[in-house]
Parts: sequence; C-alpha cells; structure tokens
Amino acid sequence: MLGKSQASAPLDAVTDRPLGTAPCRLEKMPKISIIVGDLSAKGAGRWGGAVRPFLLDQALKKLGFQVEILGFTDNIKDLDFADGITVKPFPQGVYPQFWGSIFQLIRHIEGDILYAYKTKASSFGVGLIARWWLKKPLILDIDDWEMSWHGGDRWQYRPNWKQRLRDWVKSDGARRQPDHPLYLQWMESLTNRADAITVHTQFLQQRFGGVYVPNGKDTDLFDPHRYDRADSRQHYGLQAYRVLMFPGAPRPYKGVEDVLQALDLMGEPDLKLVIVGGSPYDDYDQQLIHRWGHHLIYLPKIPHLQMPNVLAAADVVVVPQHDTPAAQAQFPLKITDGMAMAKPILATTVGDIPSILGDTGYLVPAQDPAAIAHQLRRLFADLPRAHQQGQRARQRCVTNYSIDRMAELLNGVMRSLPQRWGLPTWPTQTTTLCD
Repeated sequence: MLGKSQASAPLDAVTDRPLGTAPCRLEKMPKISIIVGDLSAKGAGRWGGAVRPFLLDQALKKLGFQVEILGFTDNIKDLDFADGITVKPFPQGVYPQFWGSIFQLIRHIEGDILYAYKTKASSFGVGLIARWWLKKPLILDIDDWEMSWHGGDRWQYRPNWKQRLRDWVKSDGARRQPDHPLYLQWMESLTNRADAITVHTQFLQQRFGGVYVPNGKDTDLFDPHRYDRADSRQHYGLQAYRVLMFPGAPRPYKGVEDVLQALDLMGEPDLKLVIVGGSPYDDYDQQLIHRWGHHLIYLPKIPHLQMPNVLAAADVVVVPQHDTPAAQAQFPLKITDGMAMAKPILATTVGDIPSILGDTGYLVPAQDPAAIAHQLRRLFADLPRAHQQGQRARQRCVTNYSIDRMAELLNGVMRSLPQRWGLPTWPTQTTTLCD
C-alpha cells in the first residue's frame, strides 16, 4: 500500500509507478515440462495441437506457469502448432535406438515439475526415469484407458519362446515398439509412483484415482457471436442443407454409421452429415463414402483456430459414441466444441456424456439409429427450443468446461505436490511484487 508521499508523487509514464521507486518484479513461477509419447499427426499433433496436452498448456499458462512440451515424432514437418507454444520434438524410433531419444529428451527438460501425458512407456515411463534422475516431482495425466485398445484386463502376453525371440530380435518385432501392450500393463501398475494424477472422466477416476480435471474449451475463441452462420454455410457450400456435423476423426466406435442409418430411415435428402477432417488412421472414411456417400459431405482438415467458423455452419453437432471401454474412458472434445458454439447436441448416454451435457442436449441410447432419427425429427420440429438448448449448453460449458475452470482445478493439483521437492512458493494468482 502506498504512503501519502508516494500517493501524491508524479507517476512514471512507463511503469505507472511513483518516480524514484524501485521497479516491480514478477513473482517467480515454476516451469512445467509436459512429456508426450506421440507428437505426430496421428497423436497429440492432430488438429494443430488442439488436444489434451495443449489444453493443459493453455490452462497452466492462465495460472502464470511457463510451459514446454517435449515429445517424440518421426516427422517434424507435420507439426503445426499455434504461436506461443514451446515444443521440443525428438526422434521416435523403436528399441533399442529409442533409448537414445529418451535420454536426449530428458537432458533437454527445463521444467521444475514433470507432467507425463498418458500411461505409456514413451511418456509416463520417460517421466519416471526423469523423476528419479532429475529429482523433480511427476504428475501423470490420464485421458485414455490405453489397455482398452488391446482387450483391457483380459489381455495377456503368452507367446511361445520362438515368438518371444522374434518379438525381440526382428526389426519389426512387437516388443521393440515403445508402447507394446505389455509395457502399457507395466505402466498401469506403476501409477502410484506419480506424485499426483489428473484424469478427465469419472471412468478413469474410478480406475486410477486422481483429481478430475475435465477438458477445457477456449470459450472466447469458440464464441458464436464472433462468427456469421450464413457466411460460413456459403463459404463451405452448405447453404442448401440442414447440417449434422461431426467435427472429428470417424472410427467405428464413434457411431457415425448409426447417424447414417438414421438418415436412411428418415429419407430427407436435405439432411447431410458433414465430417470435418476425416480419419488419419485408416481407410474407414472410404468405407463410409462407399455405402453412404449420398448422405455425406467431407470438409478438409481445418486449422484449430478456424474450427469455430466451421461449426457456425452446423444445425446440430452429433456425438453418437458406442458403449465400449474406450469410449467410456474418453471425454469427446467435439461435445464442448458444439456446446461452446451454442449448438444443439445429439449424443449417446455413454461414459461422462450425460453429466457433461446435463439437461442441455438430446440424448439417445448407444447404437440405436431409430432413436437418433426420432430425436432429429423432434429437434427440427421445434427449432426455437433447440436453439434455447444450445444457448444453455454454452453457458454450461463456460461455467464447467472452460480453460479458466480447467486452470482452477490444476491450481489445486500443483499446490498439492509434496513439499519434499523444494518447489518455490507462488501466489494464488500471478502478481507483481515491489521492493
């Protein structure tokens, strides 16, 4: 607080402080090093980095932390991230060469706190080594049940001795892959070695414990008032259609086929399912086009900063997940895309989806095309109510699933780290301290 003599003194035009006083300094904040196993366009690099590690980056920066992201990729040219994000890529490769990449990454860590993304050997495993070597605290973020892709708890590694040898020795041997399911199992058994755990769904919290930190959305960027719906529809050639939009990569468990079967049942040719970007994983897009091309419109991969303008063209955002372990563990980012843009959301009662939407969306059972068709008819029959639902969904997103809310939750996680690591103390909010 300024004394009387300071309060009446003339102010410096640059610092806005009384002339002759010492300059302010910014309270020192710890630096966070986020470790990512796959930075490629099929991993965390998809959508220009608009996935979990980069949401953590945004939220932590809101708190005043410095953040760097370190990870592995074999194609650095594919990386295209927003300005202001510090990314350090290292060669991906296979074992034993991959060990060189691991130690190269660890030597380049500058953070005071390690934050491993996913229960993979290429991220959490690297984090555990770095924790021991660098004597720094390690947080584990879990946004998927990795073993769900391999049969879950039923999976076992029981090949004969010849196959075991081939898995180790052959150039394409399975055990030479950094994230072989056996290594994933080992990593899951070591989650208690982390100093803190964050998860983004209740399914994962029940399985691994930790603090629930749902994905945040930049609700200033995804603000419908900033975009013109008519202009967007014209720009993308959608003005003649009622648009159901799926702003993600289609895969069988994501239920896109159920929506297309519902359109078969409805028989309304002006209803189109618009898929943005397509799948980087396989030829599933071509399978959909071969069978349902008359219902489909594909838009090319869009930079993340342009996604709100694309979503402005939608009448409805669809999130028709199947009820599988993989889907139960996930927080579909396309839900909060649509919520933030005040769009009606048609989704299935899978995993956290009902609790994310609350009473602001249109819910149907999983794998039920008839129920999807029924809800779509109901929605388009009462568009004023659908628009009201969209507005309520946006407000719910701002309150519960914004980057600001994510930052609040992460602040508690950071402050819970054990004191034995000797971290510097930092203010509740970034402040300037004056001598």
